[in-house]
Amino acid sequence: MRPTPLLTLFDHEMRENARPDGPGVRVERAGDVVRQVGAADDWNGVVWSSPVLGPARADAAIAEQIAYFTSLRHGEFEWKLYAHDRPADLPDRLRAAGFVPEPPETLLVAPVAGLPTAVVLPEGVELRTVTDAAGVALMGRAHEMAFGTDWSRLGHQVLARLREDPDSFVGVVAMAGDEPVSSARMELCPGTGFAGLWGGGTVAPWRGKGIYRALIAHRARIAAGRGYRHLMVDATDQSAPILRRLGFSELSTTTPYVYRPAR
Repeated sequence: MRPTPLLTLFDHEMRENARPDGPGVRVERAGDVVRQVGAADDWNGVVWSSPVLGPARADAAIAEQIAYFTSLRHGEFEWKLYAHDRPADLPDRLRAAGFVPEPPETLLVAPVAGLPTAVVLPEGVELRTVTDAAGVALMGRAHEMAFGTDWSRLGHQVLARLREDPDSFVGVVAMAGDEPVSSARMELCPGTGFAGLWGGGTVAPWRGKGIYRALIAHRARIAAGRGYRHLMVDATDQSAPILRRLGFSELSTTTPYVYRPAR
């Protein structure tokens, strides 16, 4: 995959010069990689590797990161690999070192100015902004029902962000009466032109009714109001077709390679 100007900008702003994604974490340049380091409940891992990384240096960089993160005694860390990363056989080298790939996602990006911002919801559903622990709990209920995965680590991260850096975070829950039926969040990256969309899971009985689109429009309107130029999404196969219809284009694919130290 040959990098486009937009992909080159994304790599520069969001990976090589990554900002910490929450309070209490730090981003470090360590030789040929950039990594984020935090507590056990934070996201820990490699976000960027040098585009001139060759085979010998790649093996050394992998070994160095395994040694470093293992010394922290966290349960796992991730090497966030993109399809255009070098060397071309980096996925094989990561697997040989003990990393396990998780399902790939598609990196989709859209200009904020071209996205719809009209929020159209089914009758009986309203959006509620998340501002406190009670709202985070509602997000968690919707997330676990929609995705079937545990919310505890994400809940910790969201609560920390609301407490200490609320201006860089937008959380929203779609409510049908007293029941949360969908939730989503947006992470704003000051100093860049990008805002990231995350979540967007809707519980099964409410799918296909336009709630996912409404959550995109709601966050696009906020991003536009704050001067962001692009929205980015790591999209699953379920959400990618909807996002493409709304104006998102594929820049790359990304695969989490996860390393879990032996205990």
